[in-house]
Amino acid sequence: MGTTALVQVNSVSKSYARRSRLRSTEQTVVENVSLEIATGETLGLVGESGSGKTTLARMILGLVKPSYGTVLVDGTDVAKASGAAMRKVRRQMQPVFQDPYAALNPRMKILDIVMEPLVIHHEDAGLGTGGGKRKALRQKAVELLAEVGMDESALDRHPHEFSGGQRQRINIARALALRPRLLILDEPVSALDVSVGAQIVNLLRRLQREKALTYLFISHSMPLVRYLSTRIAVMQRGRLVETGEAVALCANPREIYTRQLLAATPELPVAEG
Repeated sequence: MGTTALVQVNSVSKSYARRSRLRSTEQTVVENVSLEIATGETLGLVGESGSGKTTLARMILGLVKPSYGTVLVDGTDVAKASGAAMRKVRRQMQPVFQDPYAALNPRMKILDIVMEPLVIHHEDAGLGTGGGKRKALRQKAVELLAEVGMDESALDRHPHEFSGGQRQRINIARALALRPRLLILDEPVSALDVSVGAQIVNLLRRLQREKALTYLFISHSMPLVRYLSTRIAVMQRGRLVETGEAVALCANPREIYTRQLLAATPELPVAEG
């Protein structure tokens, strides 16, 4: 591909034990998947619900350990990393989840939500103490919100005071707080109205250009993935069935399943923003 792989997924499988009164069995949800995500690209991971997309994303994030295979992020095996190595790799990748309502703590003000990653990773240690530290954190939050099209007036409010699209912008601002290299976007617009989702997609495109971000964009919508992605990986029943450059794969899909995904969802009304 001519660029450095930031993420390498090598022959990864994940199975879960299923027990009943009569017997114990294993359910495989991801089976022998290998893929790479190059620095600066968007890999679209597409498939219907239950195809294993989210489980694969959670293995990349280090939230779930593979049953077999390895996941490397910038050369670090995320399943084996611990201590300082794990903290370093976690700073480099941040998730944006599907449900903008559930992803925000309803008891926290937006200021504390956006700044939470800095506090957790102790990147606020050089900002002083007391009122001076709070002022510095607030200024960082103002800058992050501005990047996603929101202003300072949001900081002292709570999540319930915002629309779904605004909440997703807040989620994105929080994800950017640690200046990550990789965003894992798990169905980030599926819970939003179509027009609001289009605005979020164009925001993501702009942020990628401005910040040289790498995206793993997960969706069940083939037209949406085609619009946003450099390359596409198609998953079906836990397996990777087709990969390729986005334009070429959508113009000439090899697999019947890929053709079905292309035909199943309407075009998203997006415009360059």
